Amino acid sequence: MVGFKAIVSHCLLVFSIVLAARDVHAAETAAPSVAIHFSFDRPVDASMAPFFMAAKDGRFGAEHLNVSFNSAAGSPEALARVAKGDSELALVDINELIRFRDKADAPPIKAVFVLFNRAPYAIVARKSRGIHLLSDLDGKTVGVADSDLSIRLWPALARQNRIDVAHLKFFKMSAAVREPVLSAGQVDAVAGFSYLSAVNLRDRGVPADDLAVLRYADYGCEAYGFAVVANPAFATAKPDALKGFVRALIAGINATAKEPARAADEAAGRIEDGDRDLELARLRSVLADNILTDEVRRNGLGGVDPARLDRSIDEIAEDFRFRKRPAADDIFDDRFLPPVESRLIN
Repeated sequence: MVGFKAIVSHCLLVFSIVLAARDVHAAETAAPSVAIHFSFDRPVDASMAPFFMAAKDGRFGAEHLNVSFNSAAGSPEALARVAKGDSELALVDINELIRFRDKADAPPIKAVFVLFNRAPYAIVARKSRGIHLLSDLDGKTVGVADSDLSIRLWPALARQNRIDVAHLKFFKMSAAVREPVLSAGQVDAVAGFSYLSAVNLRDRGVPADDLAVLRYADYGCEAYGFAVVANPAFATAKPDALKGFVRALIAGINATAKEPARAADEAAGRIEDGDRDLELARLRSVLADNILTDEVRRNGLGGVDPARLDRSIDEIAEDFRFRKRPAADDIFDDRFLPPVESRLIN
């Protein structure tokens, strides 16, 4: 009996050594993490929650990615970082990417995932100043911040809606005073992003029922919004890492849609003195108006309709003279997207 126990103990010892050796071998042969420096084109807000949820839930780690985040001062700066290779990926306004690609020395940076299926461009106005519809802007004064991207598509929107631009006054100002100037009544409306200006104004005490949020998308603008762009060399050298990043981001979007309160907490925690309730309101606006659109529910997250993207380039051309007008496939690369069934909203 003693001999039998000794044999069993010896066998268990050998088995445990074999298991340990196998675990060590597995750890040594596991895919190493790929470092990704990711740039946002502006300070953190709740619209970026899907990225933070993917990080929080270990989705990037599961794809063997080590992702770090930083912020740039606008889409041009974020694109410059990607062009230089200082950032492998960035979130930028796809319409700014289209203009950037027209530069003579621009590298062939492309978008690989569209986060905002509809651009957030909007005119935010006070109903108490007689503005309820886009046509009510006739004779009004609209505040426009320096480097505002929404106003670049205003000529196309005005033409589509038969608005005489000569009857509008534009008041130039810094982005820092956009909402205060409107809330003080110094202008009748401001141009900007719906989920920023409208939510910020409500936070400043402007009654929600006094705000008219005139979204460009509701008036015929076909522009897409923010998209993930990739450094061309990184996309060529690390295609599997880029595909893994996209899968993780899709998981982050689904988690954000299911648990917006937790996602807002995660975003607010990355903002100095972040207001969780304010960011939750911002996030709900972004999800409803820009990310989870009817088109996305039909066709899945991240992709584009080439014909629609092509039409949006025509809209840009009304305010921007191209040296050589790009085609849709010059701007968007769908090779890194998973199959449609993996991109549908759960």
